[in-house]
Amino acid sequence: MAFKIYTKTGDKGETSLFGGKRLPKSHIRIDSYGTVDELNSFIGLIRDNTEDQAVKDLLKTIQDRLFALGSNLASDPSKEMQTPDILESDIKLLEDEMDRMDADLPALKNFILPGGNSLVSFCHIARCVCRRAERLVVALSLVDAVDDILIRYLNRLSDYLFILGRKLGKDTGAEEVIWTPRKT
Repeated sequence: MAFKIYTKTGDKGETSLFGGKRLPKSHIRIDSYGTVDELNSFIGLIRDNTEDQAVKDLLKTIQDRLFALGSNLASDPSKEMQTPDILESDIKLLEDEMDRMDADLPALKNFILPGGNSLVSFCHIARCVCRRAERLVVALSLVDAVDDILIRYLNRLSDYLFILGRKLGKDTGAEEVIWTPRKT
């Protein structure tokens, strides 16, 4: 018998965490891991549109880590459960990659506007979704148990996505547009 994707158990606006606890789909925990899933989809979009194999490989690793992060958020914190880890080395990988990319970029002296080409724009969209995921996970941590490494990973990932956008813009010849405030 084939596995069916639909269960009909969520038809009344509730869903289950790993561990069985049911929550309304509007719960901040559900919004948190749903936003991480949205972020993962945008990372896939960037991966599908870059020609740089090293970037593709790192983005695949990031997608794996985001799946682990989402699994942590989708698990009932009141139960002892084995969930995939986010490690300090995952954060260090992002930091090392940012340092490597940043060394080849011009110094940032002004705010820049998102855009330049589709690939750069995808990075900025992913960065914004990552920041939203981080805000939601922080809010969740105020009312329920959340490992702080999840917040730190999302924080570092949004920085990585910003620098990745700059790097991919440089690689593709996209001009960075400086934000110029209106003078009154």
